[in-house]
Amino acid sequence: MSVTPLAPATSASSALAFRGRIGRDARSGHYAVPRRYRLHLSPACPNGLRIAVVHSLLGLTDVCPVTVLDAVPDCSDGGYSTLRPLYDASAHRYAGAAAGPVLSDDWSGRIVSTHAPDVTRDLARYFGGGRPALYPCGAETEIQSVERLCARGIDAAAQRAGRADVDATVRAAALDTLFAALGSLEWRLAEHDYLVGEQLTAADVELWVTLVQLDTVHRHHLDAAAVHRVADHPALWAHARHLAAHPAFAAHLDLDGIARRHHARCQGLEAAGAAVQILDWAAHAARRP
Repeated sequence: MSVTPLAPATSASSALAFRGRIGRDARSGHYAVPRRYRLHLSPACPNGLRIAVVHSLLGLTDVCPVTVLDAVPDCSDGGYSTLRPLYDASAHRYAGAAAGPVLSDDWSGRIVSTHAPDVTRDLARYFGGGRPALYPCGAETEIQSVERLCARGIDAAAQRAGRADVDATVRAAALDTLFAALGSLEWRLAEHDYLVGEQLTAADVELWVTLVQLDTVHRHHLDAAAVHRVADHPALWAHARHLAAHPAFAAHLDLDGIARRHHARCQGLEAAGAAVQILDWAAHAARRP
C-alpha cells in the first residue's frame, strides 16, 4: 500500500491526495481488521454523505467507528483543525487543506484515503460479508457509469449552469447536458425499481446524494423554468423520495448542515429557482419505518 500526496495546495478541493487501499492480508499494509479504521466525515458534504449512507447500509457501526465533523470547516482554507494532526503525520510538510472525508488508521495515526469511491468500495469489499451487496459481482462497470453520469452530467453541469459569470451559450449547453443526464436516469427508473439490477446498489446511493445536492444547493442558482424542467422527471424523484424514507439514508440527511455549508462556501447569485423546492426532504425522511 502506498500513500501519494499531491503537491501542496491551498483549497479543500485539492486535498484529495491520499489513495491508500484496504487489502485482503498483511502484505497489503492496510488489511481488514475490525475497529482498526475510523471515518471522519460530515454528512453535509456530498462525499461524506455518500460514505455515511454506505456505512449504515452495511451496518458497520461497530466495525469502523465514525467521527462526525461539523458542516462548516473551521479553517479558512476549507479544512478542519481536528484533522490537521492526521495530515501532518501522513505527509511531510503537507500544506493543503485538512479536508474531510478521511479514512484513517488508528494503529498508525495516519490517513489511508480521502477518496470517497475507494473508501466505499473497500468498506463493502472487506467488511461487507453477509451484508447487502452494494457492488454486486459483474455490476461494477454499470455502477461506474452511473457515477460518471451523476458527477459530470448532473453535478458539474448544474454547477456550471448556475454560475453568474457564464454567458447564455455556455449556460444553455450546461442545461442541455443536465437534462440529458436526468432523462437517461429517468428512462432507467421508469422500467426498474433500481438503477442496476433488481436490488439497491451503490449506484442508487450515488444518484440519491446527487439529487439531494441538486435540489438543496444547485437549484438556488438556476432560473425557475430550468428547475421546473428538472422536477419533470417523475420516476427519478419518486426514487429519491423512496430512498429518503430508508433509515440508512434518512439518518444522515442534515438539511440544516447542507444549508450552512452552502452559504459559507457559495459565491454565486441566487436565482428564481431557489423558490421552487422539488422535494420536501424533511417530510419524506420523517416517514422512515
